[in-house]
Amino acid sequence: MQGLSLPVDERLLVGIEGADDAGVFRLDDQRALVQTVDFFPPMVDDPFRFGQIAAANAFSDVYAMGGVPLTAMNIVAFPINSLDPEILRNILAGGLDKIKEAGAVLAGGHSIDDPEIKYGLSVTGEVHPERIWRNQGAQVGDVLLLTKPLGNGILATALKADFVTEDEISQTLEWMARLNVLPPDNSDKPWRQGVRACTDVTGFGFFGHLSEMITSDKVGALVELAQVPLLERAEEFCSMGMFPEGGHRNRDHFGCRLRGEDMADQILCDLLFDPQTSGGLLLAVDADGAESVIRAFNAAGTGCWPVGRFTDNDPGSITLI
Repeated sequence: MQGLSLPVDERLLVGIEGADDAGVFRLDDQRALVQTVDFFPPMVDDPFRFGQIAAANAFSDVYAMGGVPLTAMNIVAFPINSLDPEILRNILAGGLDKIKEAGAVLAGGHSIDDPEIKYGLSVTGEVHPERIWRNQGAQVGDVLLLTKPLGNGILATALKADFVTEDEISQTLEWMARLNVLPPDNSDKPWRQGVRACTDVTGFGFFGHLSEMITSDKVGALVELAQVPLLERAEEFCSMGMFPEGGHRNRDHFGCRLRGEDMADQILCDLLFDPQTSGGLLLAVDADGAESVIRAFNAAGTGCWPVGRFTDNDPGSITLI
């Protein structure tokens, strides 16, 4: 987009100027639209499961902005003359399953004939203009929380290499298909009040997306490696070299922000560079409100783990302990 002249509108509250997860456009003093789009090729053979994962991944950007999904539109690329249309039907059925679970409605979509299958959603959500979460805003002393275990990129690599079957990593696929739906607020003590910043963990991996939260150089992050939740067998396959190319790119790009990597477990470090598909949320939460947030997510049936904190030590850097 460099060099292009973009329209300017004061109602665009969040645009492409940063690395936020979605755009936000103000409608009035009480309502703003959250808009995002995401799609990709299959990482599993089961078309229904692929549809679920791709849809959950698309919805995640709305949740990461603190929003609620309203509508979704299918984005489809499919070789209609060479593959059974029932495969496409099952992909769309998987996506629709998650659209319904999110409480959104399917408003349409677009498809093209393409040699490679691709699927995803364009999602529109809603958020109060004064309650938008952005990926920056963490303050010194805030707790860093993560809502899904890491390692699905490594396990997907092992799956492609036939070192494991989809049945053997069913728990991983369930996590990938799980919505990052936000817990309801308690009217007496809303848990959201303590959230200062949020993003979701996807292609840049844990370290990459955490780097986006500290790029203002106002705070640094301290990560307790032993507290980071990992998917079953992720360490095993990582130690076997099942590390995706995207993980190497993440290390090359974001590794300069790490402090203490030479003293840390290298397998654990690799796992935190691992690109995730439909990963969890990373939240910066006021220390006094952290327990409330953890309880709210756990009560909603979602995981939530404290994995570090934000500090004034070496702003813009990630220190490993």
